[in-house]
Amino acid sequence: MLGISLWASLAAAQSLPPPAGLSEHQRAIAAGYTALTLCEGVLSAGRTPEQVAATEMQGIYPEYQALASALPARIDPSARRVTVPFDAGLPPRIASWRPLTGCTLAPIGQAEIPGPAPTGDARPIHAVPADPRPWPLGDAGIAPRPGPALAGRIRDALQGSYGGVTTGLVVVRDGRIVGEAYAAGFGPFTPNRTWSVAKSIAGTLTGIAVGDGLLDPAAPAPVPEWRSPGDPRAAITLDQLLRMASGLTSDSAGNRTDALYFGGTSVTEQAPFWPLGALPGTRFRYANNDILLAIRALRAKLADGDVAGFAATRLLAPLGLRHTTLGADWQGNLVLSSQVWSTARDLARLGELWRGDGMWQGQRLLPAGWMARMTAPSGPQPGSGPGYGATLWLFGPQQGLPAGSFAAQGNRGQYVMVVPARGLVLVRRGEDPAGRGFDIARFTADVLGALAGDGG
Repeated sequence: MLGISLWASLAAAQSLPPPAGLSEHQRAIAAGYTALTLCEGVLSAGRTPEQVAATEMQGIYPEYQALASALPARIDPSARRVTVPFDAGLPPRIASWRPLTGCTLAPIGQAEIPGPAPTGDARPIHAVPADPRPWPLGDAGIAPRPGPALAGRIRDALQGSYGGVTTGLVVVRDGRIVGEAYAAGFGPFTPNRTWSVAKSIAGTLTGIAVGDGLLDPAAPAPVPEWRSPGDPRAAITLDQLLRMASGLTSDSAGNRTDALYFGGTSVTEQAPFWPLGALPGTRFRYANNDILLAIRALRAKLADGDVAGFAATRLLAPLGLRHTTLGADWQGNLVLSSQVWSTARDLARLGELWRGDGMWQGQRLLPAGWMARMTAPSGPQPGSGPGYGATLWLFGPQQGLPAGSFAAQGNRGQYVMVVPARGLVLVRRGEDPAGRGFDIARFTADVLGALAGDGG
């Protein structure tokens, strides 16, 4: 077992004030943030604690920053577990790694993840070797030779010219990787958290289930907790959940779900119980809960309730997403609003599926018309900026990009930008601190200009 005193020394070096005024719950959340981030960064991605401290643990939610950086942590690679003590009266926060779902947090007050121990292949994800199959299914034959203009734009992004802290870039043109670069400590097989790019993965997985006849986007979402007679939430359709138009109340901008992400609360304990704040389909409000509920509905329709197995068989395996894990809570619900860890190459594969209208290697993975649904601005829209489809953000001439462009995007600068008119898929990974965002529209426009200038 490796004892990590890194956080205390880091706090001292940066003269962080001692945490004050935090409730016991906030202390537990900060400890959970540390445990989960170290578990994924070290045990899944194979990075060092020092690298995680310098990137993922910086610029986090300000109310947690000082405490999360000061807490001690113990990493046990053999047990695939990270332990973070935070309170003399409660057990430490525990994050444990498991195949397919990656690192899961035990609930506050519990020192172990309930349920059976991991079975099958228990190698950390970073031990998965390069796939010998040719790109896009595998990693063979990838030899990007960017022209001077594209190489310059990639270098500018890594140096911060477009804002933020870029950790990885993949540029795909007409199905071929033409540019790829990573910051120190990252690489083509280094997964990091997708944040809300996971929502677009949820929209994709939902489309597969619709194609299988498990779900109907126009029908009320089959959320079991809404089945009581007279519950007005029973009228919310699956399509409205995917479009952030459920009408459900949110207690904060973006409907932050800290207790679920970092506190060990389960999806079924929290997400279904918000009341309506507006009639379904009448208001756009970006909310984590809407996507959590869409996947909750899918779990209810699967005979075995195994959404992770469904996703692995129907999406991850066909696309060759070997370095992607789908985060779950301790009760087995996938947290597909944010808790996915993936590589830039895996996300580029997903972008190619979208660019191909749901076709992959000559086979249809998404039902005909599903990508049109995901990229259609039906229903209420955000007040400014890009539009919103069904889990994808919609770009075009107003953002300086060709019509029909769209993107999956997430906190701290995660982007999968697709420009079908130009055959482009662009993945940008980042660890952007608060207030230092990445200008994805300008970068995409500059990449398109560079490709044209290079004769591509």
